[in-house]
Amino acid sequence: MPGKGPEPSFEFVQLLTSHQSRLYAYVLSLLGDRTQAEDVMQETNAVLWRKAHDFKLGTNFGAWMLKIAYFQVMAHRRRLTRDRLVFDDDFLRDMAEDAEQQSEWQVEKQRRLGDCIGKLTQRYQELIRRRYTEGATLKSIAAQCGQSENSTKQALYRARAALIECVKVQRPEEAV
Repeated sequence: MPGKGPEPSFEFVQLLTSHQSRLYAYVLSLLGDRTQAEDVMQETNAVLWRKAHDFKLGTNFGAWMLKIAYFQVMAHRRRLTRDRLVFDDDFLRDMAEDAEQQSEWQVEKQRRLGDCIGKLTQRYQELIRRRYTEGATLKSIAAQCGQSENSTKQALYRARAALIECVKVQRPEEAV
């Protein structure tokens, strides 16, 4: 194919794939419609892929991605102007700014939660991983550990309480 640029780097592909849920949440918050959000997300991913050579590794990928997504939402909105209810550009710009701040705040909360999980005992980390990452039931975790379901439930409760306390200590003004 003539004019085809170099393929994006492995690091770029990792950044792009790891930010997909953040991108979707941002676009959905601006459009409020899942189908439209999915369409715009696909368009945004195509633009990001085409512009991969413009991104400098080490800079803020999330901010760059959300800016491109904002422009894709605006282009999508221009295509929909024939619809009877379309918010004005100033309102959408304000919503985009709020959504971007929320997105950054969510990333920070996830980072803090990851830090706190790392401070748990190995046993509590394993319980959290099995229950919330793997989606295992209390019954299956108890069977794997050779414990009663009630004792597993109590240990999981203590692990969650330790996480809540850790997060509160990190940012007490943002009580969980």
